[in-house]
Amino acid sequence: MDSLNPDYPPLTETPADAPRVWMFVGTALWGLLIFIAMFLGQVGAILVLAALRGLPIDMASIQLVGREPQALALSVIMGLPTTLAAVWLAIRIKKASFVDYLALRWPSWTQILFGAVGLILLVVAWEAMSRSLGREATPGFMTDLLKSGRDKGAALLLLFAFSVAAPMSEEVLARGFLYRGWSASFLRVPGAIILSSLVWTVVHLQYDMYFLAEVFTIGLWFGYMRYRANSLWLTIILHALNNMTAVVLTMWLGS
Repeated sequence: MDSLNPDYPPLTETPADAPRVWMFVGTALWGLLIFIAMFLGQVGAILVLAALRGLPIDMASIQLVGREPQALALSVIMGLPTTLAAVWLAIRIKKASFVDYLALRWPSWTQILFGAVGLILLVVAWEAMSRSLGREATPGFMTDLLKSGRDKGAALLLLFAFSVAAPMSEEVLARGFLYRGWSASFLRVPGAIILSSLVWTVVHLQYDMYFLAEVFTIGLWFGYMRYRANSLWLTIILHALNNMTAVVLTMWLGS
């Protein structure tokens, strides 16, 4: 049992840090502000590109520029510093350690291997289900975007955006800040894993319900690994591996 194994503490949080942790409501409100900061960073990058081209600052320009692979990649990348800044501010107000609050501890190779094997099994199961239902394994718009980026010389920029910037931004928000506060609240660890996975799923509303279900189940696995290893770096690595595999397969190996 996990509760009898010192490597896996029981599904509770140590109360000693409670005064320095945002609880349920505080975490939810700050989580919303962090998401807004991420969004502003992404939209801000598009607006700057539009302004540099002499385009009017309106929704039409945002949509026009935002459809370009290079612009979309830069948008995703610029969401990272604004996300980190908002999270840093929230943790700073609590006078807590940024590293400890987010569990920025390097995992062991055994934990990385265990997490990767579980992720592979999960993705393969969804792949098999997609094929049995006659569905595409990757959303069509993502396939078009990545292949267009490859053809237009933006492959490496897109690879960095989706394999580094996006995993870091999303994991710092979901399995970092939200999980930390909610696991210390009445939700405890199981509730924090579920709710943070739901929030992470909502961030991907550009997908249909089938792909959202896949995102949610992957989020549950990431949340469990965040608890099991007590390491946000582990979920960032797993998230990056998942995205990088999808990007490479789509851009260079077909579907």
